[in-house]
Amino acid sequence: MSAMTKDFFGEGVAERYDATEADMFAPEIVEPTVEFLAQLANNGRALELGIGTGRIALPLANRGVEVHGIEFSSAMATQLATKPGGNGVHVVIGDFATTKAPGEFDVAYLVFNTISNLTTQDAQVACFRNVADHLKPNGCFVIEVEVPDLQRLPRGETIRPFTVTSNKLGFDEYDIANQGLISHHYTINDGAALVRSIPFRYTWPSELDLMARLAGMALRERWSDWTRTPFTSESSKHVSVWEKPATA
Repeated sequence: MSAMTKDFFGEGVAERYDATEADMFAPEIVEPTVEFLAQLANNGRALELGIGTGRIALPLANRGVEVHGIEFSSAMATQLATKPGGNGVHVVIGDFATTKAPGEFDVAYLVFNTISNLTTQDAQVACFRNVADHLKPNGCFVIEVEVPDLQRLPRGETIRPFTVTSNKLGFDEYDIANQGLISHHYTINDGAALVRSIPFRYTWPSELDLMARLAGMALRERWSDWTRTPFTSESSKHVSVWEKPATA
């Protein structure tokens, strides 16, 4: 059974995605990410899970890395294909917990909290195993994901705002008992209100380390960001790298 059952990034969302997430396309965000991944790929092959519209895949391919992707939303993949160089990135449609891409890879990666789109622990464990099956010996799996922000949530409350501007409101609704949250987005675009609510499952770094161990991988490094700032108790996110051993 597919780990992902509903497409929250259909045609309407896909067409607006680059504009609504414009901050994430800024060079100061993209370039360190691409540099980090290019070093791990070392002119080899990379697999992006949840490749989207190619925010990272296209500049990484421009660095000489052969990039493949798995994407649940065909509308997002269509947007990628229309961009310069998009036809050179091979994308398989399916959920990235179970879908296979052809060949083996030097690096596989999930950026911008995308691991949390898998809303059960079983699906996240399956994702790690799926990645391990794709990696070459000594290949690496990279995840960029937020550290759960529960320290800012008063006891008994479940709602935390993450964006409040003149044209956009964003609230996370937590289900602490089940490590779940629903991210609510309210955006005014050309006078029209756009409303989206997307479910996620948050994880702790130690939980992801255990998922990696279950898949036969081990933690290689962990940082606060793509520029390798040390990870501390104050870090709001982490960039973690797990490595597949040279031999089984």
